[in-house]
Amino acid sequence: MSRITSDAHFEKPVVQETATAKSMLFSDIDIQSCMSVARPDELQFEYTRLMMGVLLFQPQPKRILMVGLGGGSLAKFCHKHLPHAHTTVVEINPHVIALRQSFCIPDDDARFQVVKMDAAHFMAQTEQTFDVVFVDGFDQHGMPEQLCSPQFYLDCRRVLNMGGVAVANLHRFSAYRDVYVDRIESAFDGAMWVVNAPGTTNCVVFAMHGDLKDTKLSYSKHKPSHMSEEAWTQISPSVARVFLATQDKMNG
Repeated sequence: MSRITSDAHFEKPVVQETATAKSMLFSDIDIQSCMSVARPDELQFEYTRLMMGVLLFQPQPKRILMVGLGGGSLAKFCHKHLPHAHTTVVEINPHVIALRQSFCIPDDDARFQVVKMDAAHFMAQTEQTFDVVFVDGFDQHGMPEQLCSPQFYLDCRRVLNMGGVAVANLHRFSAYRDVYVDRIESAFDGAMWVVNAPGTTNCVVFAMHGDLKDTKLSYSKHKPSHMSEEAWTQISPSVARVFLATQDKMNG
């Protein structure tokens, strides 16, 4: 069960609109999410495209968990381009959830669900398992403590199926960045890679539940048969970047 909290406890995001884009912000300088009005499911930020590099490890995931809804960039991309996947999104801030229609986030249905809950509590309690766990839970103060604790990362591994991957977006210039990376590495017994998102302040950590020596990864510039041209055009450079980042460790 989620803990009962007053909606007033949560920061209200601000929505800014232009003729071509809509953005969600918690402050004047930090854009939480950005959406193209003409192409609402397109990934606008480089770090989100890099996070979709998880498809290198899990080309056709069946069950996806997302920590943090924001403007729903990853949720909408997965809902549209991974039609055989079921996605659960856990978001604690009711004011963010209230904006889901404004950001063209799908209604709950047989393969998509938004859960209002503290993701750390959800992760500790759930008996569900997933192929992919996305962790992109920021508020106006940065990363909440409960979403980067050693226990949280252990729970991320626990809820993953064998071969499943947790993908965490971190601020690469944060004073705690190395602490979080060390915690993830410990929780996943070293089966992890850190990839910087070019031209941004983000880095993305990919952590796998499994043994590296049993994992064979390959990349081709050609579009996978199960993926649309639209999706592959957006993410193929990022998938290639993740593949290159894995090679030293995989071949070591």
